[in-house]
Amino acid sequence: MRLVNDSNGEELSSTMKIAATFFTRLKGLMFSKELPAGHGLYIKPCRSIHTYFMNYPIDVIYLNEKYEIVGLDEAVQPRTIGKYHKGAKSVIELPEGTIQRTKTEVGHALQLKNS
Repeated sequence: MRLVNDSNGEELSSTMKIAATFFTRLKGLMFSKELPAGHGLYIKPCRSIHTYFMNYPIDVIYLNEKYEIVGLDEAVQPRTIGKYHKGAKSVIELPEGTIQRTKTEVGHALQLKNS
């Protein structure tokens, strides 16, 4: 799946994995060596994240039920806890720098599309 910003037309990820079961949400990106450019992880349901057992920073997008962005955390460092963002129902984890590169902002709407 691809992740596209409907508000500005930018592609955030060409390869999105979905973590929707208890075990895939629990594992997330833990113990992975990297999150390559163009990849991402969509976690649903999810209201907040942590980066324990990770060795690289990530960008995090918090979405409401309409896939509108209610919060952004850029360059979340390893071994930290993400911020709480009111209204968040799901989370997208992306390589560091993706939010800035794609000019993604709070209030933008995102869409998952089949490749």
